[in-house]
Amino acid sequence: MPSKSPRVAVRAIIVHDGHLLLVNAWPDGKSDLMCAPGGGVETGSSLPENLAREVYEETGLRIEVGAPCMVNEFHDPRIGFHQVEIFFRCSIAGNANISSEWRDPEKIVDRHIWVTEAGSETVRVKPDGLKAIAFAQPGAVTYDPLETIVM
Repeated sequence: MPSKSPRVAVRAIIVHDGHLLLVNAWPDGKSDLMCAPGGGVETGSSLPENLAREVYEETGLRIEVGAPCMVNEFHDPRIGFHQVEIFFRCSIAGNANISSEWRDPEKIVDRHIWVTEAGSETVRVKPDGLKAIAFAQPGAVTYDPLETIVM
């Protein structure tokens, strides 16, 4: 299989009033897997600019992007897909309510939930280290090793 360059993505760790924001990882109910909002980086924009755009597209929320806190990699060896994700601690800039009318223009994100640390134990989340870093002390940084993509 020909080698492909890894895709670079950015993700937001948003903990608001003790609740972590998660969105569906796969569209149309293909999976119950949840992840942090964010997505692919477009050239010509900084990582924080890309992240603010992605979070707005997926949720309608305006955010302030803080410091990076985790790097994650995943891949699908069957098709040669490899993604490197950089997670940033973010805060809400304004209202934290996500309108039930909001629609992701890319039609991927169609669900979101706010979970507490205890409540997150019943939610299937990727990457594996997401919940631990989300509820860690600010300043904590981690690397979540390469894992195989799941649905």
